[in-house]
Order: sequence, then C-alpha cells, then structure tokens
Amino acid sequence: MNSENYSRNITKSVGLNERGFTLIELLVVLVIIGILAGYIGPKIMGHPEEAKRTKAALQISAMETALKMYKLDNGSYPTTEQGLQALVEPPSTGKLPAKWRKGGYLEKSKVPQDPWGNDFVYLSPGVQGDFDLSSYGSDGEAGGEDNDADVNSWEIE
Repeated sequence: MNSENYSRNITKSVGLNERGFTLIELLVVLVIIGILAGYIGPKIMGHPEEAKRTKAALQISAMETALKMYKLDNGSYPTTEQGLQALVEPPSTGKLPAKWRKGGYLEKSKVPQDPWGNDFVYLSPGVQGDFDLSSYGSDGEAGGEDNDADVNSWEIE
C-alpha cells in the first residue's frame, strides 16, 4: 500500500470531508441555554427557603408524635424545664417519668435543630394547647414575616 492510497483511506474513514458545527451554531445553542438558565434559575433558587420551612414542619410533626408517645408511657408531657431533651434521655428534674422508654422517643437519640441551625422552642403547658412547639424561622427570633415567619405546631395541618 503506498502512502497516497493510505492517505485517501484515512480521509474516508475519519470523515474529514463531513461538516461539523460552526461557531455560530455553537453560539446560538449557548445563548438558548443562557436564556433558559436565566429564566429557570431564579425559580429554582427561590425554593430552598420553602424547603427549609417544609422540613421544619415535618420535624415538628415528628416531635409531636414522640411527645404523644412520651405522654402515653408517662401520663404527662415533659415540662418546659425538662424540654425536648426528655425525649432522648430520662429527665432528672421536675416530675420524673415512671415508664421512660429505653432508647428514648426520637430515632437518632438526639433532639434535632431546625433547618436554620436553631433549637426548637418548647412550652408545656402551652398557650395554644397541651404543648407548643415552634421554630423561629430564618431570623431565629419570635414573629416575623415571609422567610422569617415562625413555624408553629398549632398551625401545621
């Protein structure tokens, strides 16, 4: 096989005669992707705060269930002084539980923090019911609006 035939065969097999994307076609695709990212990005970026509020509501619901199991075993809810820590270790102050469940009432044997890294607020007896359980939202302070609004046990459906 001489070098001229070899060169012709390579050109045919590699497809050097076929046309690829032009620079303009690539730029059009990049502009379209940029427009989509500009439109969709802000919509997606607005959801993390909503997701944190949903997570806080789910955590409150789970702790409400644990508190109800605590009451079934012991006849009353932990006091405000005993706090949510009574769900993971037997209280040593106030009315001591007679039948505290070995292993506690929360799955990970740890009281979770809210999605913003703050402790949940627990009152027993509560103002709204037998107990009140709240997350103060992103600002970590009572009250607030929008993203700073509290997530309260008595408002969760």
